[in-house]
Amino acid sequence: MDGKFVRERAAVARAAREMERLDLVSGSSGNVSARIGGEGLMAITPMGVPYAGMDESDIVVVDAELEPVEGDLPPSSESLLHLDIYARRKDVGAVVHTHSVFSSVAAVIGREIPPILDEMVVYIGGGIRVSEYAFPGTQELAERVCGALEERSAALIRNHGAVGVGSTVEEALRVCALVERVAKIHTYAAMSGRVDTLPSGVVEREQAVYKMRREAAEVDISGGVGRTVNAQGERFNGG
Repeated sequence: MDGKFVRERAAVARAAREMERLDLVSGSSGNVSARIGGEGLMAITPMGVPYAGMDESDIVVVDAELEPVEGDLPPSSESLLHLDIYARRKDVGAVVHTHSVFSSVAAVIGREIPPILDEMVVYIGGGIRVSEYAFPGTQELAERVCGALEERSAALIRNHGAVGVGSTVEEALRVCALVERVAKIHTYAAMSGRVDTLPSGVVEREQAVYKMRREAAEVDISGGVGRTVNAQGERFNGG
């Protein structure tokens, strides 16, 4: 495939295929993007294309006005959400939006998932908030989700799904997988009639670790795909 942004488009396509393999979406629901550092551009999955067979030629590169730079397909209907996150969060190099089952259950209930597991505080920043409802694909939805994402790496989108962010598409995808795991555990725990949250002192200490990690994160404006200067690129193993 010809073009200036082959590497960025390939990374987004890989993440989209993996997102479906992990059962975080079905068909063409959800979306993935990567900031192209220093260019004011993003590479994003197209509208209505199933992820199973997606490759880099399907990925669209657009500018901040959603004008096409590379690729022939229309960009995701949730492109405004991705653009708004990049505009507000300089530590973010990639965005993944999923429609996974337990995350969607939590989004429908409309209740924040409190900090119940250590790793959710270290990797997400604390409890997972739920944005107020807004119509899909709108600027209103983008603004409300960004509000729920403040000082967090994930949020639930009311009556819709979830969104995760990271320095790279791989990290953002790991965050979304963790959100789904946490939502599943919280759902089962709530069925027992008891959900114990982490002690407040523990949450504060772990949030300090999270903030330190995010402050160390930066977007690689020379390479175009986000990177992390400390340990954020490690493979998350749940422990």
